[in-house]
Amino acid sequence: MAFRQTVSLLSQKSKSKSASWAARQVRDPFVKKRVSDPAAYRARSAFKLLEINEKWNQFLDHPDVNSVVDLGAAPGGWSQVVADVLGWGPASSDILAYPRERAVDVKAPDEAPEPAEDPDAPFIPRKKKQAPRRKPRPAELEHFDPLNIDDVEQTTNEQIGRGTIVAVDLLKISRIPGVQTIKADFMLDSTVTQIHELLVAPGNPYGKADVILSDMSANVAGNDSHDTQASLEICESVLEFAKYNLRTADSIGRRRGGVLLIKFFEHPLLQQFRQEQLKPNFNYVHYIKPEASRSVSREGYFLCQGFNPC
Repeated sequence: MAFRQTVSLLSQKSKSKSASWAARQVRDPFVKKRVSDPAAYRARSAFKLLEINEKWNQFLDHPDVNSVVDLGAAPGGWSQVVADVLGWGPASSDILAYPRERAVDVKAPDEAPEPAEDPDAPFIPRKKKQAPRRKPRPAELEHFDPLNIDDVEQTTNEQIGRGTIVAVDLLKISRIPGVQTIKADFMLDSTVTQIHELLVAPGNPYGKADVILSDMSANVAGNDSHDTQASLEICESVLEFAKYNLRTADSIGRRRGGVLLIKFFEHPLLQQFRQEQLKPNFNYVHYIKPEASRSVSREGYFLCQGFNPC
């Protein structure tokens, strides 16, 4: 017996939520700024990192910051900010911030108009113009990829910045100048090995990061206890990663050296995590609620500076 696919209907409540979300997006000043900003950041969250860095010691701007790891980086807004700070050029150098304008056929001012046809003149068929023969394309250009799905190396005149930036996510991250991307789980040993190999440099023989960023959050289920536990687990995983992959303040030679910026969702359990796990391992731990973060959101950030593992 054949079955006909049923059409899912949105409830009135769902429609109301969608309309409310759309209205909020239209009014949001940071959404407008993201669209109009010349940097063309891929995510609204980029302005949160810009604000935090500006207001808290400009931890990304220190000349000794040469290795940055961005965990849960997709779509790449935070990595764009870091690349820009480290001198890899405008964040938009590999993307089109605005659609190209449609070409319009406009005649030159001194171009003479075509003469009007004489209706009594004998009909003389015009010869069809043959289109010029196209040169055969090289084999590598025959592949058309409008969605930019494949990793194609671009030959653009990019600025050369300092240091190494590694962006890690389970989702694919489109190319950003100056950023090395890894599509993998950051908790896997194989991923950690890849990160170390990318970060190893003459001044960093062990391949550790000067700054680790995490803007990760779990999918919200609507259950407060479940969502809180998921946020806590992410924070604990990121801290565990940092313990083995973040340079210490002593090795950098600066009391605020070795920085971890991590997102969380406000709850007493997360404050307990701050007191019991973050403060013993860092010289400074700050709770930050950036202006770019929506007031109705429970999200916040722990900025941990001066890694000094206990």
